Amino acid sequence: MASDGSGLLVIERILRDRHSIWQQVVEERELNALTGRMLAASAIALACYGAVLGAFHSFLMALTSAVKLPLLFLVTLAICLPTLYLFNLVFGARLSIRQALAMVMVAITVISMLAVAFAPISLFFLITAPDYSFFKLLNVAILTLSAFVGLKFLTGGMQVLNEHGLLTTAPPQQVPQQVPAQVPAGAAEVTAPAVPVPATVAANGDGRPQVAAPVPVAAGPAPVAAPVAPQLPPYPQPLHQLPPGYRQQQPGARVAAGGQRPASMTLLYIWILLFGFVGTQLAWTLRPFFGDPGQDFAFFRSIEGNFYAEILNTIASL
Repeated sequence: MASDGSGLLVIERILRDRHSIWQQVVEERELNALTGRMLAASAIALACYGAVLGAFHSFLMALTSAVKLPLLFLVTLAICLPTLYLFNLVFGARLSIRQALAMVMVAITVISMLAVAFAPISLFFLITAPDYSFFKLLNVAILTLSAFVGLKFLTGGMQVLNEHGLLTTAPPQQVPQQVPAQVPAGAAEVTAPAVPVPATVAANGDGRPQVAAPVPVAAGPAPVAAPVAPQLPPYPQPLHQLPPGYRQQQPGARVAAGGQRPASMTLLYIWILLFGFVGTQLAWTLRPFFGDPGQDFAFFRSIEGNFYAEILNTIASL
């Protein structure tokens, strides 16, 4: 897809033509504009879904949740992005801060769009079965599923960057060595014409000179040029146009020994867990998002307990 997409349509490009997104990140081309569009689309989608969450309590709670849900994701990103960037630097990755930000914003955009796609289902249960505990668990499950899909996009994009050598240390430049041409096996030898050797003069018994005939000496086989190997297309190429095995032949590309993933990919999964823990704790700090109908409106609640204990208590109350 040639166009970069604008506004909410950026999610269509991510879902339909994600290879062009990865290619744009690899080339570091117009990342500021792409990141800005993803940021705007995510904020709008999360605000709409936050309004659905708060609608269970009151109109005022819907407005505050529409502000707090985008804030939750953006503050979590601001807290965790430096860790992801420094993790990659420590282990020799060549990923820039703009590339790291763009990759995480792809995941957040997918999460926000999937969440807002579930908004009609959440509204349906809000109208037909207005049970606070069930409504809260339903939306936690929706956000968890959306986060799982979005983070799968993140890991898939990082694997593409890894194949292009951005998550590994750049190898030293190698000077090409001159290899002498060799005659291919089975090829006919090309011989040069015989070079005559000067005749020698010897005395016969009667005193007359005897001239020896010239002895032809064959020259060695003439060198034959070695066959020229076909050249691969120049880097970078669109990912979907690369020939099979080309990405593994890029200079600096990962060569996995024994099928092991590089340390930067392992740290990515650790960072995802960190992102989840920070996000859930921040969500507990910014609560309420749903609003218990048995309590008055409050912009924030007092910090007590934790997110996971609250989920267990909610399941027990069903």
